[in-house]
Amino acid sequence: MQARYLLLLALTSLSAALLTWGAIHYAHWRQLMDLPGARRSHQVSTPRGGGIAIVVSQLLACAVAVVVFPAATASLLVFALGLLLVAGIGWWDDHRPLPALTRLCVHLLAALLLGGLVWVATGSLLKAVFCSGLTVSLINIWNFMDGINGLATTQAILVGIGAGLLLPAPLSLAGWLLAAGCFGFLPFNFPRARIFMGDVGSGALGYLVAAIIALGLCTTEVAPGLWLVLPAAFLVDAGFTLLLRMFNGEAWMQAHTQHLYQRFVKRGAGHTVVTLGYGTFSVLGLTIALFFSQLPLAWGWTASVLWLLAGMVIWISLRARLPS
Repeated sequence: MQARYLLLLALTSLSAALLTWGAIHYAHWRQLMDLPGARRSHQVSTPRGGGIAIVVSQLLACAVAVVVFPAATASLLVFALGLLLVAGIGWWDDHRPLPALTRLCVHLLAALLLGGLVWVATGSLLKAVFCSGLTVSLINIWNFMDGINGLATTQAILVGIGAGLLLPAPLSLAGWLLAAGCFGFLPFNFPRARIFMGDVGSGALGYLVAAIIALGLCTTEVAPGLWLVLPAAFLVDAGFTLLLRMFNGEAWMQAHTQHLYQRFVKRGAGHTVVTLGYGTFSVLGLTIALFFSQLPLAWGWTASVLWLLAGMVIWISLRARLPS
């Protein structure tokens, strides 16, 4: 990797760390605190909103990319607008809770912007619709799964690393920048949480992960299913928990503690152990994606389907052993 790109990654990580430090002081000043409760997995009052640091670090990187890659200016601006929409509504919600429908409408708008980029780049309406749906899903999945120290951040880092290894240069820089921004925030959230990322960060990370996957679908010959292997841990836990709640007739849009990671914590597992466990699963998935990306598409599709099925079997097995 070129020295200037390494410098950009270092500056991105440093800016995220400095901004997180500032966000801690801002949260204490504004009394933006998450209090312990029956539907939460932490035991002490903790400031929230630190994810704004990751958002700003990515926007600064976009500004640099506009200068370095002027031909991509229009696409970068549309991408940045979508990120601002998702982060902005999350920032508002962190300060003053908003109705779910209001947030969803903004998420849909951001998803349509990203889907529009895919349509322009590929001419495929099917890919555009899929990426739009995936964007809305991942924005909310990252929000659902951001409940214990380091979990949402480390999963985004692993997706970024996977993209950095799967995408061709210089597009791979997008994945490394996502990982770098998250690395700057991580020490303030894991293993001990001095601040939570809040909706501003969790929703933004979901959008960023969706954008990374969309970029891979538009620019590589890798089997599309392998891109879904990267966030498979979250897709499986959030997806099957949601389906089960809907099947049981529960109020599935309400906050709850039924995700597998929450059940582990409720049964006494530490945040660090659970986060590292999810990370191990994702590292294995990343390794599979890298290996099968070098093989014909049929092999990639087969591997991705089998890995997602394996995740489902693991989820069902562990959930049976961890009743609520």
